[in-house]
Amino acid sequence: MSAIFDEHFDYVWSALRRLGVRDADVEDLVHEVFLKIHLRSADYDDTRPVRPWIFGFAYRVAADYRRLARHRVEVLHAPTDTADPQRPVDEQIAAAEDRALLESALGAVDVDRRAIFLLHDVEGVPVPEIATTLGVPLNTAYSRLRLAREEFAAAAKRFRRAREAP
Repeated sequence: MSAIFDEHFDYVWSALRRLGVRDADVEDLVHEVFLKIHLRSADYDDTRPVRPWIFGFAYRVAADYRRLARHRVEVLHAPTDTADPQRPVDEQIAAAEDRALLESALGAVDVDRRAIFLLHDVEGVPVPEIATTLGVPLNTAYSRLRLAREEFAAAAKRFRRAREAP
């Protein structure tokens, strides 16, 4: 079990952040995900890839987290990125702006759709496997993916226009 933890810790951390968990709460929820994985490890079908199975746990933990009223209020905080002396400052600023735009656009996508979008378009997991992992009908998964792509593109366009406005 510790091998799964060591190998997939960063993946779960990233998945939770992309699913809308605040930075201050990610560490606790990563541990909760791995606790749930440990408790259900006997249910894992080793003929299937492990990452979508792990993502399913992260998705459900993030969904439970969002249901709590105390997490519905956005907490503003200062960025924690540090400068990289090896890269020019203008490149670092552009990269930070692109990252912020990406995170904002991703955050504008409905979370159920975002999960499928992340698994398919970012992780490369086939939609039938996503549907099984998340426990949704196949046609629903395809529909959510299509809608997520539309929401993401519209949000990215909207945020990009807002950023470029004088």
